[in-house]
Amino acid sequence: MLRWLVLAAVLVSAGNAVVRKAFNIGSNAFLEIQWYAFAAVFMLGSGYVFLRNGHVRIDFLSNRLSTRANAIIDLLGILMVLTPFSWLLIDLSYPLFTQAWHSGEMSQNAGGLVRWPVMLLIPLGFTLLWIQAFSEIIKRVAYLRGHLEHPFSVENSHATAPASPAPEGQA
Repeated sequence: MLRWLVLAAVLVSAGNAVVRKAFNIGSNAFLEIQWYAFAAVFMLGSGYVFLRNGHVRIDFLSNRLSTRANAIIDLLGILMVLTPFSWLLIDLSYPLFTQAWHSGEMSQNAGGLVRWPVMLLIPLGFTLLWIQAFSEIIKRVAYLRGHLEHPFSVENSHATAPASPAPEGQA
């Protein structure tokens, strides 16, 4: 679904630019749709990126550490930074969404859109990230206790990817 939002943002952006340059017609609504889609991709995609272990790490450090050390660092970071930060942003952003919903808040730009859909993305995105954080805590603890072979999704993890064997005769 997020791929389609990226495509929509690109198409709206390109279409808006063409119409503005070719016909001297601009639309604030199209500009806002573009950044609503962009915001949705990042807010709703953060939990998925965390699930797939695609988030940013300091590779020159994490590649030098053992998988166990990386799991401990991740566990501490999730517990001490990610979960409290996510909860704080959920707690602070939900009232903003409800206020925008009840007041029918509109963009200040002429021809702009209602604001509650984009305001909803903030608590929703951080809730998804918060839920995924608990899943990652469970994985890291299970790995550290010896119940899992890998603490990370093998799909994107450099720390857990096995080295590919050399072809026969090329050792």
